[in-house]
Amino acid sequence: MKQLNIFIAFFRSSMLGYGGGPSTIPLVHKEVVERFKWMNDEEFGDVLAIGNTLPGPINTKMAGYIGFKVGGKIGMINAIVATILPTIILMVVLLTTLVTFKDLKWVQGMTKAIVPVVGVMLGVLTWQFVEASVKGLKWPFTIGHIIVGIVLMQYFHIHPGFIIGGLLLFAVVKPTKSVEGKKSKGLSA
Repeated sequence: MKQLNIFIAFFRSSMLGYGGGPSTIPLVHKEVVERFKWMNDEEFGDVLAIGNTLPGPINTKMAGYIGFKVGGKIGMINAIVATILPTIILMVVLLTTLVTFKDLKWVQGMTKAIVPVVGVMLGVLTWQFVEASVKGLKWPFTIGHIIVGIVLMQYFHIHPGFIIGGLLLFAVVKPTKSVEGKKSKGLSA
């Protein structure tokens, strides 16, 4: 039953995620965190952050990790297949249809109407991550991270993976205070 649920979760999120990897992230979140409760918001955020630092499509990386966490090696393969299968099916069917009927008004309207829906989905997910960040960092640091991140990505064209990697490195090597008040290196327990 667990393997079937893994397949359903990733197949459904990939099947409904029009617009590429980032548009499926809120759908994967819905399945993994809310529906099946395989992880909480914080764990999902960690998987997303680490996945963004690695090359390749985010959806398959997340599927591989979550599938392995929930169902071992078979779960990993199952989740990855469930993630790419809808794309293969839809690419053949939809591209054939869109190419055939691309000049019709309703087809042009359909493709334009999906853009704001994906934008809203990404906005909701962004707000959930801001709320999670505020719990750990409080508002001033969260706003500071957002501003610095936007400046680095938009004005200096630094890839988000490098920014996330830098933050992870900083979290590991910065001095922290332990419970006894002594300074220690790296993450505190």
